[in-house]
Amino acid sequence: MKHPPTESFETVAIRTQAKRSGFQEHAVPIYTTSSFVFDSAEQARRRFAGEEEGMVYSRYANPNTDECSAKLIALEGAEDGLMTASGMAAVFCSLAALLKAGDHVVAARSLFGSTHQILNNILSGWQIDCSFVDGCQPDTWSEAVTDRSRMFILETPTNPSLDLVDLEAAAAFSQKHNLILNVDNCFATPYLQNPIQSGADLVTHSGTKFMDGQGRVIGGAIVGRTELIEPIRFFARHTGPSLSPFNAWILSKSLETLAVRMEAHCERALALARFLESSPEVAWVKYPHLPSHPQYDLALKQMRRGGALVSFELRGGLAQGQRFLDALKLLSLTANLGDTRSIATHPASTTHSKLTEEARLAAGVTPGLVRISAGLETQADILADVAQAIG
Repeated sequence: MKHPPTESFETVAIRTQAKRSGFQEHAVPIYTTSSFVFDSAEQARRRFAGEEEGMVYSRYANPNTDECSAKLIALEGAEDGLMTASGMAAVFCSLAALLKAGDHVVAARSLFGSTHQILNNILSGWQIDCSFVDGCQPDTWSEAVTDRSRMFILETPTNPSLDLVDLEAAAAFSQKHNLILNVDNCFATPYLQNPIQSGADLVTHSGTKFMDGQGRVIGGAIVGRTELIEPIRFFARHTGPSLSPFNAWILSKSLETLAVRMEAHCERALALARFLESSPEVAWVKYPHLPSHPQYDLALKQMRRGGALVSFELRGGLAQGQRFLDALKLLSLTANLGDTRSIATHPASTTHSKLTEEARLAAGVTPGLVRISAGLETQADILADVAQAIG
């Protein structure tokens, strides 16, 4: 792997590349092969035994997946990492590989709906239980800890309410109670926030979102401390949540433009948040770098910019929220975010619909909550569409 002699984000994202082949290509090719040839039986033995570095089988490693993970490791400031078939595969592997029957997880309550499903309905069948805490109330977290607690999992900013969890406080709490701090950094991306610098042990990503940035492929990643990544890699190697070479190639190439895209996303999202805050039809707006955000000072401390997501609620509640979504002409209604296209989502009826009403409200998902992922269309066009839909 070729690494640039710099720590500059953009240069690392662009110049971290797999070794060139004999053709001396400038752009890395797609290695669409399931297996790799050995020079001899002895070399095959050594590679399978781990005595010699080199490719064996694309379920284990591939030049494209290795390149993509190498970029993320560098951009997040991690020791090691691996790619997975999806963001949820990354979250699941980070839990399943490190927990065993009888273990206990502390989780910030505001998590993606599928993460809730894993914690509540899948791991519970393995005799791994979970206690949820308010991520905004660090003073209460210790109440959830037991002598079986093994991990603290959270995301910040949270999905979809855009609350923040203090990463330094989470690291101090985890160290005090000997917990693995596992942070979902999907919304912020490594360009806006680096949890490992604040003391996180593991960071997971849905590459499907901003890492791809154009709504084309599914992918995920886990990076962190080597001693934790090794058992996760073993688990993934033998259970098979591998990322395809093509998707890895797309994600790796997309990381080259992550910085410029996130700057543009953030610019449009902040403008949208300011506009919504000025509308008499809007009950409240949440955007991390908006001064009215209750954790604005924390956002300035741990996020480079405020991100691409804006959450708000119309005063008419669910009914007006539905009318707003149906009136949109430019923005898409789809189950994704982080696209070049601006996207509006009603979490209570989509991403968090499988939770109980009590669990949704506890996670900050009110019936009329709308989440917008600001895309890269002309800023004036995004604002105009939102304005006409509000009416």
